[in-house]
Amino acid sequence: MANVIEVSLFAHGVAKHAGDARGFSMECTGTRTMVVAMQFPRIVIFARLPVAGECKTRLIPGFGAEGAAAIYRKLLLHTVRQAEASGLPVELRITGGSETQFRALLGDGPVLVEQGDGDLGDKLARVAPPALIVGSDCPAVIPNLFIAAATALAERDVVIGPAEDGGYYLIGFNREVSFLFEDMEWSTDSVFAETMARLARAQIAPAVLPELADVDEPEDLADWPEFRP
Repeated sequence: MANVIEVSLFAHGVAKHAGDARGFSMECTGTRTMVVAMQFPRIVIFARLPVAGECKTRLIPGFGAEGAAAIYRKLLLHTVRQAEASGLPVELRITGGSETQFRALLGDGPVLVEQGDGDLGDKLARVAPPALIVGSDCPAVIPNLFIAAATALAERDVVIGPAEDGGYYLIGFNREVSFLFEDMEWSTDSVFAETMARLARAQIAPAVLPELADVDEPEDLADWPEFRP
């Protein structure tokens, strides 16, 4: 099996760590033009309507239900705007609200698709390749991160961005990989390791992005005061 490659993102103006992201330029005109011209994958953002008590519940002890919803709203809008700025097509897989409610929040830009029934694995498996799937709670994502991930898929079948909590904040693929999502113990610190093990068994060597942090607990916002309510 080919070796796993680690993607160096500094050439794309992307920080390796969440706290460094604001120190890098997002100017990448030449690369962005190349990505659009080569019709790289769409960005698929998994999103929930930011309603108090129904999103980011682990933030409630620190910020209250309304505060947690306000934080998630900022994170969601940030993710969408950064994805749109990459020049790649953007699609939202939505839950917890109607298309009308999401349009009121986001405007007419991204394509909206219902997530459908089932667990997270079922919902991820419905995303057809080629795609870059990302959550909506990683404040370090910037346009050039998506560009670098899309560029990596030109050479690899899978690209993955490990999260500091043991999961992943991004997974991209240009082939059918539903086996990565079946019978997975989601929301555990073993998701990334198990995903890598499944890829190894399938003899698929992914491109690996730098590790970044999600926002799940109140202390995760220490480096990101702009996302506080």
